[in-house]
Amino acid sequence: MTTVQLHTDITSLEQQAQQYFIKGNYSQAASYYEQAIETEPEVKTHYWKLGLMLLLQGEETEAQMTWLLGMGEGEAQQAEEWTSELIQVLQTEAERRERLTDYKVAWAIRQHMREINPTDVNNLLYLIELAIKLERLIDDELTSLRVIELIHSEPIVDIQLLLQVLKSILNYAPLHPAVPAFAEACLAHVHDSQSFINVLLPATVQIAHSMRQPKLAALLLELCLRLEPENLAILRHLAAFYFKANDYSKGIEVAKSCYSLSNKLIDKIFAIHLLHRGLMDSPACWEEACEVFQQQQSLMMSLLEEKPINLRSDQALYLFNSNYFAPYLQDNLKENRYLQNQIASLCQLNVENYASKEVQRYKKRTSKRRNSKLKIGYLSHCLSRHSVGWLARWLIQHHNREQFDIYGYFINYKQINEPLQEWYIQQFTQAYKGGIYSDDIAEKIYQDEIDILIDLDSITLDVTCEIMALKPAPVQITWLGWDASGIPAVDYFIADPYVLPESAQEYYTEKIWRLPETYIAVDGFDVGVPTLRRDSLDIPNDAVIYLSAQRGFKRHPDTARLQMKIIKEVPNSYFLIKGLADVEAVQKFFMQLAEEEGVECDRLRFLPQDPAEAVHRANLGIADVVLDTFPYNGATTTLETLWMGIPLVTRVGQQFAARNSYTMMMNVGVTEGIAWTDEEYIEWGVRLGKDEALRQQVALKLKASRQTAPLWNGKQFTCEMEKAYEEMWQRYIEGK
Repeated sequence: MTTVQLHTDITSLEQQAQQYFIKGNYSQAASYYEQAIETEPEVKTHYWKLGLMLLLQGEETEAQMTWLLGMGEGEAQQAEEWTSELIQVLQTEAERRERLTDYKVAWAIRQHMREINPTDVNNLLYLIELAIKLERLIDDELTSLRVIELIHSEPIVDIQLLLQVLKSILNYAPLHPAVPAFAEACLAHVHDSQSFINVLLPATVQIAHSMRQPKLAALLLELCLRLEPENLAILRHLAAFYFKANDYSKGIEVAKSCYSLSNKLIDKIFAIHLLHRGLMDSPACWEEACEVFQQQQSLMMSLLEEKPINLRSDQALYLFNSNYFAPYLQDNLKENRYLQNQIASLCQLNVENYASKEVQRYKKRTSKRRNSKLKIGYLSHCLSRHSVGWLARWLIQHHNREQFDIYGYFINYKQINEPLQEWYIQQFTQAYKGGIYSDDIAEKIYQDEIDILIDLDSITLDVTCEIMALKPAPVQITWLGWDASGIPAVDYFIADPYVLPESAQEYYTEKIWRLPETYIAVDGFDVGVPTLRRDSLDIPNDAVIYLSAQRGFKRHPDTARLQMKIIKEVPNSYFLIKGLADVEAVQKFFMQLAEEEGVECDRLRFLPQDPAEAVHRANLGIADVVLDTFPYNGATTTLETLWMGIPLVTRVGQQFAARNSYTMMMNVGVTEGIAWTDEEYIEWGVRLGKDEALRQQVALKLKASRQTAPLWNGKQFTCEMEKAYEEMWQRYIEGK
């Protein structure tokens, strides 16, 4: 046979093998490669491809033997070259399979590549990516394959692949214990810091909030800070993560650094708001918090004078809740509402500017003619283990499904085992498990043709504010989660006869819709088994126990001082203090106040957080009297106190936050403990402490109220809310 004929025959064999291979007939393709080997035994490519055909038929042992046969007795240099050729053949097929989304085969091929060259770090990265796409456990890929060690020691050819794998890991298994080490290993190969930050920053937000792992989020974000130590966005998020993880000293330090690095007015406002947040949760820093608050107010007034309408979406988002802490510091309805309304109006203008197409499209909706059921949408990030989640469930449970379709829009849906969240999912006609992007959620609300949208968050969440500002529903309401947001796109704010004074409307941009009795009602609370005992706290059985269970934000020094005066006036009394805050700072704060007021510090007890809400409620029963906070009252804590039949002393003010406990007490028919001045607050506290008969009388009233009071009638409350919805919709139809 001539050389030309031999070449022609080999070419024909290869072409036929390739044709059968493409068709998936690996057995027939293998037979042609076997013929090619018989004809040209010295051509190694035939062995590599024959082995591949055998591998694709599941004959792994035969494939490996074929490749070993091809290696023959070659010298070291030849063996290295042949190995490189074999890997190239396998890689080409693996890449083809990946393009065809045949990930299982691609993964199997790359596993053999790993056996041939276990230190090929790029192949290991592809294996991780494929394992994730196949939804396999990635423990081996991240640990036993030494990939993290190899990333540290080997040059990375494909940096884009490395970042893509990091992103995939963060999406698939962000809580895997090897994630921090993997992310840190990437740092040495990152030349464009922004590309790394773009992968890590959104993931840390999800980890901190959706997965409630702020410590891990902070640990990961600290890696970004190594690349850009003066990046304001990183510093802002990092401070927030520290606060969420209760590491207030670190959070305050980072917030101060963020403020010092801020040059633009808008950045200064964001930074000082963060700093103020940290100081507010550290009662020992209250004086500094007040000073920072004044600076913040001044900066915001300067911004309102400038009235910029070219803010980016992220800037408007931060600005929405920049006045969040004002009600915690002062009961000034006029001033607080004015500033909040102005800020919300400025944010609304900016939303309408950068999202003008969406806003205009939503305005053109035509849904006034409706003969079917009203579509009611509930929007919140709190429909889970949260005060809003506990309180809103009775309204959702009692809704009349024959008259209303109930939709739920979950912002930052919790990607953890969350029974209450799953309960809500089951209650809604439709539930949208949203992320953190306002435009996606707003568009979904619009496409669902929601008639009335109820915002449960107000300015506690910036994403909610932006969605409301886009106005995806024709009628929009704020209820429950906070005071009104002041956003012009919100039509109504739900109140009752007590929670706002009669003159309040002049300070609100929203129409105040007063329900006839109460703006909130629950059928009750789940109560667990108590874990607190007097003897374990070293408190005598005949002592009077006062309790305050509020987070650090609410511990205004003036009110705390009034509480100390009460303790001083009541012999054999003790004060239990509990709530989310900087524990060390809270203790220092109250110890100092006690000394100043002449109260022995051994009459104070500082309690840790309870493991579950039901246990917390059971433990409230140890108290004889609960002392409320002011100017920001308790809300859920007040409801729980009244449900447990414990007398409460509250100070009533003018703003919504200063009248929560007042409306709840009025709606259970108890006026004992309602104070309109500081002096009355002390008087009621002392009187209830000294008069056991009065305490018992109040407790009996509270117990009896469970059967009759509006506060404990979720079904009747739901009827009143539904009447309000129908009337609001009628007004919309009539153009009022």
